[in-house]
Amino acid sequence: MSETPNTSPAPPSGGIADPAPLGLAGFAMTTFILSFANANLISEKGTGDVVLGLALFYGGIAQFLAGMWEYRRGNTFGATAFSSFGAFWLSEWAILHFGLSGDAHKTIGLYLFSWFIFTGYMTVAALRTNGAVLAVFVLLTVTFLLLAIGAWQNAGNPPALFTRLGGWVGIATALAAWYASFASVVNETHKKQWFPTWPR
Repeated sequence: MSETPNTSPAPPSGGIADPAPLGLAGFAMTTFILSFANANLISEKGTGDVVLGLALFYGGIAQFLAGMWEYRRGNTFGATAFSSFGAFWLSEWAILHFGLSGDAHKTIGLYLFSWFIFTGYMTVAALRTNGAVLAVFVLLTVTFLLLAIGAWQNAGNPPALFTRLGGWVGIATALAAWYASFASVVNETHKKQWFPTWPR
């Protein structure tokens, strides 16, 4: 009696896949949508609901998980970045979902400025990564600073000047993050450097 051939796929060779493309993509899409609102390019009533969903699941949970997987891979930079920005989006979800009990422009400004400080020192660490990732961090640092100033301007509807500027730079940040994700996943999948990331 002949043996039945095993047609099941081969088990993975060990280790885990690079979580960076997922983390970058989750960050990029959520930042992209919110930045359009900050730039006052869209002002539909339901925009906040779309941002809420993305902030919770893609920008928040998915990106936080990418950070946990980076810990598993021993990548301190990726673990710190993705876990922190995943937590940032989860905190944004909480703020937007539960709302503010009163005027908090100064506090929101301080909140955003704190993220500016964190992103600033992560940018110093990003100098050892590659040009694509470094561009994301440089642009994001500027974005947080502009949004903090916009909050201190008592941003309302329509958003204050610096909030709108932060929105425009945020769009550029999202595009840079998408490119870094795109290049990483395509190059890894094809095992060939098709798209440059400018290693440093």
